[in-house]
Amino acid sequence: MPARLQHKVALITGSGSGIGLESTLLFASEGAHVLATDINLQAAESAAALVSQRYPDVKVKAIKVDVGKEADIKAAVDVAVKEFGRLDIMFNNAGIMHPEDDNALNTEEKIWDLTMQINLKGVWWGCKYAILAMRENKKDESKGLKQGGSIINTASFVAILGAATPQLAYTASKGAVLAMTRELAMVHAREGIRVNSICPGPLKTPLLMEFLNTPEKKERRMVHLPMGRFGEAIEIARGALFLASDDSTYVTGTDFMVDGGLTAAYVTPVGDQVVDPPKSLV
Repeated sequence: MPARLQHKVALITGSGSGIGLESTLLFASEGAHVLATDINLQAAESAAALVSQRYPDVKVKAIKVDVGKEADIKAAVDVAVKEFGRLDIMFNNAGIMHPEDDNALNTEEKIWDLTMQINLKGVWWGCKYAILAMRENKKDESKGLKQGGSIINTASFVAILGAATPQLAYTASKGAVLAMTRELAMVHAREGIRVNSICPGPLKTPLLMEFLNTPEKKERRMVHLPMGRFGEAIEIARGALFLASDDSTYVTGTDFMVDGGLTAAYVTPVGDQVVDPPKSLV
């Protein structure tokens, strides 16, 4: 079976951990050349080193990127095009969930502004410069490369349902990502540029576990999960792979839910049985 991202070039933000790390490794395993970016350069370099070790046939480069700075994102897209010749996939994955993010009464303006700077403006800038680069992509039938490209924006299930524990700035930022994604998808559809959001459910990642820092907070989330468990970052990466690949050529403007059934549930099943994650994920 041919690799699904063979010869394609992907830029992934937040490559140093969680969804970003798993996506960096997964995309490379499917043949993509990857620009791994993270605000923590050492983490991005570690991700790139793993790619080089496991998949020596693909090209990889790591750079530091603060997605809260427009100049950093523009520079990253420029590096991807310069190093690899084009940009086919932009995964705007990096984001924050600030521990002081709370409800409308308690969230300070500085926390709101910081969250919007990274989670919303950062995605906007990522889309902006990716679109400009993807417009320059040439079709290459010998390598299976198309014009345009695929942009994937990480949103969240809370943009659909609202959060069980107060995190107003985060929830608002992710809702805005969904709206922005839909509009960009419509505006650029006939350029061959697809734009989709991926909406993870609660995951067993450092970002969420640092926020759910008490047994009460964890249980508040767990009661809404039909499978009785948090998701794994690799499960989101596999959803992103679908959106990045030609398996989804007729998919744009969608809110792709990868949430273990959370948004479909009115109540969760009764009983103590829990569906464990597949052994391949743990």
